[in-house]
Amino acid sequence: MTMEKIKALVKANEGVLHNFRFKGTRNQIEEFNGKITEMYPAIFIVVLDNDRIRSFSYSDVLLKNFEILD
Repeated sequence: MTMEKIKALVKANEGVLHNFRFKGTRNQIEEFNGKITEMYPAIFIVVLDNDRIRSFSYSDVLLKNFEILD
């Protein structure tokens, strides 16, 4: 998958409530609900249900560390 396809995938899911999975350091897996609210050249912003804000890079999607579950 190319970066252009990943950015298009993220753009297509912008503003829609989704379940996400993030594989962090030391094999810690975190699942959460939220919306992709903003996109920048290197990162995108996810606002979680509890109003926390997290940022992820497009390379997280490329390396399969960040997944959109539904």
